[in-house]
Amino acid sequence: MVASIPENPQACRTMGLPSCQVVEINSYIGNLTSSYTEKSNELSMVAASVIMFVLVGLFFNLNLFSGISDISAILDPKVRLVLTSALSLFLPVMSYLFSEAKNTGHLQSSTTAGSTQVADLPLRAGLILAWMLLVELLRKKVDEIRMRGFSGTIQRAGRVVWLGSLVFFNIESAGRKAVFSILWILCATKVLQRIAFTEVGKRSYAHGKNARLISSYMSQMLEWEPPQDAHLQQEDDDDTLIKTCNYIVMGEEKLVDIEPTADGYKLGKAKSPGYDSIVKLLEENDSIVTVRKVWELDDKDKFFSLQQVQSLKRICLSFALFKLLRRRFEHLPAVTKEEARNSQNLILKGLYNKGQTSSSAEAVFQVLNDEVNFLSEYYHSVVPVVLASPFFLFINYFLVNIVVAFLCFMTVILCGNGDVRYALYSLVADNYTLQYGVGNIAICLLLKATSSPSAFFSIVDLSITILLFIIFFYEEIWEFFVFLLSNWFMVSLVYNYIAKPSWLKRSTFQGALYWGGFSIIMWLRTKMSHADLRMKQFSVLNLRWPPKLPLFATFTSMAVKTVVVPSSVKESIMKYLANQHDDPQANPLTNGMSTLHNRNNNLYCQDLSWACRSNSVAEVILTWHIATSIMEVKCDTPQNGEDISRRKVAFRLSKYCAYLVAFHPELLPDNPEKVECVFEDMKAELKPMLGCQDYYLSSQHKRVQKIMDEKTTPLRQNQPSSTAGQSDDDKIKVVQDGVNLARSLMTKTNKWQVLADVWTEIIIYLAPSSDEERVKGHEEVLVQGGEFITVLWALTTHIGISRPSKSEINVGHSAA
Repeated sequence: MVASIPENPQACRTMGLPSCQVVEINSYIGNLTSSYTEKSNELSMVAASVIMFVLVGLFFNLNLFSGISDISAILDPKVRLVLTSALSLFLPVMSYLFSEAKNTGHLQSSTTAGSTQVADLPLRAGLILAWMLLVELLRKKVDEIRMRGFSGTIQRAGRVVWLGSLVFFNIESAGRKAVFSILWILCATKVLQRIAFTEVGKRSYAHGKNARLISSYMSQMLEWEPPQDAHLQQEDDDDTLIKTCNYIVMGEEKLVDIEPTADGYKLGKAKSPGYDSIVKLLEENDSIVTVRKVWELDDKDKFFSLQQVQSLKRICLSFALFKLLRRRFEHLPAVTKEEARNSQNLILKGLYNKGQTSSSAEAVFQVLNDEVNFLSEYYHSVVPVVLASPFFLFINYFLVNIVVAFLCFMTVILCGNGDVRYALYSLVADNYTLQYGVGNIAICLLLKATSSPSAFFSIVDLSITILLFIIFFYEEIWEFFVFLLSNWFMVSLVYNYIAKPSWLKRSTFQGALYWGGFSIIMWLRTKMSHADLRMKQFSVLNLRWPPKLPLFATFTSMAVKTVVVPSSVKESIMKYLANQHDDPQANPLTNGMSTLHNRNNNLYCQDLSWACRSNSVAEVILTWHIATSIMEVKCDTPQNGEDISRRKVAFRLSKYCAYLVAFHPELLPDNPEKVECVFEDMKAELKPMLGCQDYYLSSQHKRVQKIMDEKTTPLRQNQPSSTAGQSDDDKIKVVQDGVNLARSLMTKTNKWQVLADVWTEIIIYLAPSSDEERVKGHEEVLVQGGEFITVLWALTTHIGISRPSKSEINVGHSAA
């Protein structure tokens, strides 16, 4: 069974091993490399090594560059797609290669020792089996943790059962079976953990049943809520409304007598639920933590700096809003007028406070960004952050590991037939890697690699195995720190402090220890880089034209530039929303039309309103986008600071809206097919104007110059467009309209204000949506970490802003 390979007399002797051990390790190396010396199975053995080398490279790069820098529990969708595709083929391919290696090894054993001898699993087959087990352990990096459904978990359980059969029916020696059994127990433990996560989640009022419970709570609390006029008059204190907010952060499962009803749940002991009874219940039950109780932290506790306390309070507010927004994905009743009014006051007059401070808009968008991150991690997390709590931390990361260690020890004893001494002896004696050490084997292989190509491949195999173990341990550490530093765990820590004051709020050693650990976690979070709110930037007149392939849309969007959302954009959006909230009748939400009129009813850009008279918002976006792109090239940077800010707002929102048209038509109000047709018509119009070479290769400056030199048609008439049934000559040509609009804008002294205001209204016009198709589109982009438009959708959903109907828009166009 020992392969005949060239021997180096000095090989392995430099390790200081006795002569007998040198002979044994040479025998082991010969067995290890024998699979590559057999020409009949050389191709399959090399294929196994190549497959594993590529897969390990993917996992290694994933862990090297993703890390925990952004404290994210979500795997990038592009990486997930690649790894899922690779892993779907991994088990059947490697099972075939395992069978080939096993049969080849047994055939060699029978030829050498006679057919009556039953040989143990060959070394090559054992190596492949170890790879299969280790990759199964790493698969959790790809699998999402869902609070309902077992489809993925059942498939994974089937794979684990298959691997268990390979372990227990193919390995004879006690020591080797013990080692492989330990790996299999770890795989089975991960599957059982996923099943437990799903079962706990779907049965819990804090997770799976939470959306309906919160819906019942909000309807009963707001049904009899007194008017907030007294609070609204105290505008000097931006925290007044938040300090009276009874949105639940955590502990709603502790509501007394949760009784199912026809449309939800009956809460509390009151016979007729209402605002007074709910508030009384909240005050009497310390286990139910609301936003109001969280906002009292800085009045009583001085454990953290003011900045840290503000951060904790905003995270808790995000968590409360996340629970409200979850109802949209659970197909529950829409936000009521009472709730929308309450949220309007909370966000616009409480958190934003009409921009009284320079960071007001930043605070609002930070809360909303964290809220969308909560949504993303709830539906697409690969780490169990949803269940985060100190109790879960102890159970899942300490107690479970102790139990698994005990099971592994018992398995080793059982593999030795109950003989503890023999079991421990065979654990080392039957595994050469443990007996001689990885370092000694690696040195021996390196010495032989100079004269034996098979030894080189064995070095590759050994390196793959070592890297798999390293990646596995790294994954475990990575998961622990992501869990520990997640926003979910921070909310849980705050909840435990507020809800359990008996030993934490007293100046005791235990309380100091609790807050000491809390402080360390807060300090670690400050050392991590947090993901800022970002937006894509795409221009139809720019050089970068990534091909949009239907089957690879996720990858083609990688070529689109991403930037941090500027503070000026956030401020512009919040100012618009605050003004509309003050007087919605005077400031109706349109696709840019109302912005072309002064808020004081003095027309100042009526001559540009034709650019908004279209039934298709995609046409409006592309027309204004092309005009904005032309002005980016043709107009000099303004000297006025406000105009510089408005210019940035216009450019950023223009390119982001163009990106939505090109890559996410499902998030726009139009029929997605209509959006795609408008975009294709625009490209068909642009290509003849530029010529084939300039269309693909020229710079933006050259493109702008060519379309500006092109002879354009007169300005469009003042009627809404509808391309259905029109000839090609009658269809709207957005490129020509964009050129005409740019020429008109260049004559305006307030052109940057016009552009900034129009784009602000357009992006807000796109955001609100209650129809299921748009909600589904937002849910699908959550796996990518969410879009900027998703953050705006969450904001407009909370404050109750909606788009007017098509008939109202047409009436508005006719009146204008």
